[in-house]
Amino acid sequence: MSTTSSTFSMRSVALSAFLPAALFAIGEGAIIPIIPVVSDSLGATLALSAFVASLILVGELIGDIPSGWLVSRIGERTAMIGAALVSVVGLLVCVVAPDVWVLALGVFLIGLSTAVFALARHAFMTSFVPPEIRARALSSLGGVFRFGYFVGPLLSAAVIHLTGSTQSAFWIHIAGCLAAAGVLLVLKDPTAAARGDERRALRARTARESAATGPDDRTAGEREVAAEAQGLFPTLWRHRGVLVKLGSGAALIGAMRAGRQVILPLWAVSIALGSTETALIIGIAGAIDFALFYTSGQIMDRWGRLWSAMPCMVGLGISYLALSLTHALPDNVGWFIGVALFMSVANGIGSGILMTLGADLADKENPAPFLGAWRFTGDFGSAAAPLLIAGLTALVTISFASGVMGVLGFVGAGILLRYVPRYSPHQPHLKR
Repeated sequence: MSTTSSTFSMRSVALSAFLPAALFAIGEGAIIPIIPVVSDSLGATLALSAFVASLILVGELIGDIPSGWLVSRIGERTAMIGAALVSVVGLLVCVVAPDVWVLALGVFLIGLSTAVFALARHAFMTSFVPPEIRARALSSLGGVFRFGYFVGPLLSAAVIHLTGSTQSAFWIHIAGCLAAAGVLLVLKDPTAAARGDERRALRARTARESAATGPDDRTAGEREVAAEAQGLFPTLWRHRGVLVKLGSGAALIGAMRAGRQVILPLWAVSIALGSTETALIIGIAGAIDFALFYTSGQIMDRWGRLWSAMPCMVGLGISYLALSLTHALPDNVGWFIGVALFMSVANGIGSGILMTLGADLADKENPAPFLGAWRFTGDFGSAAAPLLIAGLTALVTISFASGVMGVLGFVGAGILLRYVPRYSPHQPHLKR
């Protein structure tokens, strides 16, 4: 697309682009802190609770496999509506779960749907936001999800307090998914006009190519479908160089973030904090995370992607290492609160970094296949980290698991320092 910062208005698409994501994220934020608590109430061990919590991220990883192809074929809006409805099914399974294994199935389904929902919105922003403001736009999208992770736990704490049932928090996400689907049905699709312009440009380009090289037996529509129908694994192979090198750093970013979502509620269970207190602390931490999203975008657009990625990874590494030393201290609750808040500062500085790097590297005319592969690398780390935490907690201790995650944070910082300038040599556009 040839959209420029002078012709593109974020305000024109803000409601339809961001509101469904906000509604979905509020629901997801409401359930993430309470999954280990619900698992514990159904008789799971600490390690098994960590495994169940990790299944939302394992589901996202597996959901990345068809998501790029699906979004390319049926469009962003249809994909998001379908994903929201699949998520409702998973949530209802969680509500009625009689044991931890049924709960695990429901959590896995939620993860599958989250992958499709997130990729669809990311693909739109990549295609139609001009490069000059891309980091701020994608950081704003990341901020929308962080807003959900801030508001969701606070709603969860209130609902649990009023109902006395931890599983009642799943109804918040059910309401969020249905509301998101309703908004997508009612509001004008922001991709419709842009897609129409894109198809007209494709037909014009096809005509020029035919005039220059001879007729092509395929229609313009068939050529477009052929371009879009790129599977995940062929895309992974075609871009294996960047995905192995910079993608390994992306995987570690995903791992550090996902580990944070699992280890904080799990740590709260291990030091005997209640579900209401856990949701409240994580919600307050989410407020700090949310407050920094636009700052992250400004840093990336003005000074480059590395200036956001490095503080994020180093800060998260320090947080995990600090947490690993505090479990047996008399004031372990105070340390838990302090580390949770510091983690949020570090994570907030890196808001939108994975989406921005992916957008820098993707084909602007058909970004979904590459973005599916890029998200797969990040989500691989996101899925692996909770499983690693669960395994190390079962074999050694949760403190040891936190220490290992801290070391991985510094490894990831080194990879990003080496490869971000090479594959994403973004320089700020000083003239606006």
